[in-house]
Amino acid sequence: MSTPVILDVAELQRLVESGSAPRLIDVRTPGEFEGAHIPGSYNVPLDLLREHRDELRHHLDEQVVLICRSGQRAGQAEQALASAGLPHLRLLAGGMTAWQAAGGPVRHGRPRWDLERQVRLVAGAIVVSAVLAGVFVPPVTWLAGLVGAGLVVAALSNTCLLGLLLAKLPYNRGPRTTVEAVVAALGDGRG
Repeated sequence: MSTPVILDVAELQRLVESGSAPRLIDVRTPGEFEGAHIPGSYNVPLDLLREHRDELRHHLDEQVVLICRSGQRAGQAEQALASAGLPHLRLLAGGMTAWQAAGGPVRHGRPRWDLERQVRLVAGAIVVSAVLAGVFVPPVTWLAGLVGAGLVVAALSNTCLLGLLLAKLPYNRGPRTTVEAVVAALGDGRG
């Protein structure tokens, strides 16, 4: 497996401003994309990309930059597209977090909490509730330990089951994205 090529924010900004921007593929959930995205980017959620990578490969050219919130999902998308035979993929270093911190142009929609923030809220609420309930029913305190163990596994495996579950909530899904809609947008050149 090759090491993905990382594109920093300043370099991508130069490409965008010069009018020779590569195709920007944002692999976050439709809800995250709707909240804020780089103008001209296309939303191809990671699950959809993985499932239809061979079909999508035929609609992507050699100049593709993959974007997510911080870089993890873009790396997974790079592996999926590379295994489908798409070479020369690049990842935006630091993802949307770095892009926004550098003052890159962003198209805003309905604001939403990032999945990471939602995970912290839910995990923290479960731990606090379990500890408080454990005062009256001591075995419930083990629930806090299970959540802690889940967070350790999430960190070690660089995956998050709670985040995957939260992403499926209607609040996080945003407008429904289908492979047909993505292919049509890619063909039309609309981002």
